[in-house]
Amino acid sequence: MTDTLRPADTVVAQAPEHGHAKLNRSIGVVGGTLLTLSCVTPASTLFVVVPDLFGSLGTATALTIAIGSLLCIAVAFCYSELGTLIPSAGGEYAIVSTLAGRLAGWLVFVLSLLVVMIVPPVIAMGTADYLAPVIHLDPSLAGAGVMLLATLAGLLDLRANAWITGVFLVLEVIAAAVVALLGFTHAQRGPSSLLSMQVAGAHGHADTVTAMLVVSGLAIALFVTQGFSTAVYLSEELENPRRNVARTVLATLAISTVIILVPVAAITLGASDLTELTGGDISTMVTAWSNSAVGTFVSLCVALAIINAGIVMVIQNSRVLFASARDKAWPSPVNTVFAKLGRFGSPWVATLAVGIPGAALCFVNLDTLYGVTGVSVTGMYLLVAVAALLSRRNHHQHTPAWRMPLWPAIPVLLIAVLTYILTQQETQYLLWTGGITAAATLYWALYLRPRRETRWLVSIPSE
Repeated sequence: MTDTLRPADTVVAQAPEHGHAKLNRSIGVVGGTLLTLSCVTPASTLFVVVPDLFGSLGTATALTIAIGSLLCIAVAFCYSELGTLIPSAGGEYAIVSTLAGRLAGWLVFVLSLLVVMIVPPVIAMGTADYLAPVIHLDPSLAGAGVMLLATLAGLLDLRANAWITGVFLVLEVIAAAVVALLGFTHAQRGPSSLLSMQVAGAHGHADTVTAMLVVSGLAIALFVTQGFSTAVYLSEELENPRRNVARTVLATLAISTVIILVPVAAITLGASDLTELTGGDISTMVTAWSNSAVGTFVSLCVALAIINAGIVMVIQNSRVLFASARDKAWPSPVNTVFAKLGRFGSPWVATLAVGIPGAALCFVNLDTLYGVTGVSVTGMYLLVAVAALLSRRNHHQHTPAWRMPLWPAIPVLLIAVLTYILTQQETQYLLWTGGITAAATLYWALYLRPRRETRWLVSIPSE
């Protein structure tokens, strides 16, 4: 915490080896919200991630997501204030580096890099299941194909991608609405079942979902709406970021929560029995509620939603890597390559660097990826909350920015809750994430810190 950054203007003056590359401000609130919503990708989250929650939480899934969404309101307040205070494509790491010190910022960068590298292939591998009505594909091969397609799209101009993802987003919202309508109109139980806290046991008997299981599930529930933070990554490309970042963050969280939570409640009410709900096969439920044609339509909409998510996640992730190179996180040749901008204004080398490994990760086991992602997201939010607690120190209290209500109570509450959630995660996932974090700390100690005058110089581009 003592190894803090100098003011941004000093860093900018000393940081460049080849000058700072700047992204173009080309999108407004609508375009930013479309891109950010597409990164949350409500339909693909509903069909790919939520079934795992049904498997462990049963009828408590909607309640867990609702609690996670309430926590995310506090997180969104932090992101809104910090994203307008420090508008940088580096997102969380630029924020935390500036406010909580360079080592803390580096660790946030590592956690965010884990999230942005793992999440796209996890989502992409779900494509095969939803293309099954048309063609049968190997999940890993289908996921790799989606990642490569998303990489090609990520090389285009950001404004063009906003329209592409906007069209796909409409289709996935329609799919979620169809699921919600069918679930509610075929309800097998009353609204009270949403609080019944039951999951199908090994022998078909109903088991009780404990409070500790709900707390453990909150790590994944936070991940369900996690994409609203994309607005912060896009802050260098949003027009008037001091106003539009907060609008985009809060609008995205509100819309995505409705799109995800309403169908989850409908599925809970409409499942024929507890075993079917715990099985989490939403496509089969949709077909049973309607017919094969409707089931096929919904499945294809979800497949498009996954492709859409892949495009936006590659866009976001490439900006993170681009920003890290611009801020001198790596040896000079690597920084030079990753900071290159293409003819469309996109960081093309960084885009390839996140897209191609993402395709390779489609051949890795899913369980560990899910666990590490949940721990990483929770840890990242924890450090962002710490930064929010420090956001009004010194000259930052006079910087024009959107300011959250109930400060400092909100970040203090978040720090306490997120720390507790971390303690309830499985040991193996904590060890995996902790081992990666330890290796990153070693890189900091041996390479970055001894070169503090020329490395890891986080800069905040001017508006």
